[in-house]
Amino acid sequence: MPKTYVTSAAAPTTGFTDLQKPPPIAQAIRFGNMLFVSGQGPLDPATKTVVEGDIEVQTRRTLDNLLSVLDAGGATLANVVNMRVILRDVADFPHFNEVFRTYFEHERVTRTCVGGTPHRKGVNVEIDCVAMFD
Repeated sequence: MPKTYVTSAAAPTTGFTDLQKPPPIAQAIRFGNMLFVSGQGPLDPATKTVVEGDIEVQTRRTLDNLLSVLDAGGATLANVVNMRVILRDVADFPHFNEVFRTYFEHERVTRTCVGGTPHRKGVNVEIDCVAMFD
C-alpha cells in the first residue's frame, strides 16, 4: 500500500532551516485509513513568518493551519484521534487550553501536551495529529 503526500496551499510547510531549499518533510501523509499531520505552528501561510501575538493568537493560527492540512487530506476534527502539543512555556497552558476547547467543543481526542522548545524563534506552540478514516 503506497503512502500519499498531502499538501495544503492554505497552510505553510514547516521543518525548513534554509528558506532557499524545499523542506524535508510533508505536511501530511495518508497511509491506508490513517492521516499523519506534521507539526503545525503559528506561521502565516502566505509569508511563512511567525504571527505576532500571545499564546491565544498563536494557538488559533496553529489550529487553523492544522485544519487546512486536515481538509486537504479529506479529514475534519471528527477524524482526529490523537494530538501532540508542545508549548514553549507551560505557564501558557490555561490560555492555550481555552482556545483549544473552542475548536473541540463537540469532539474529543487523546492529547499529550508538553513543555519544550519549538525549533523556530517566536513559535510558542506546535501541534501535530493523527486522523483515522472508516
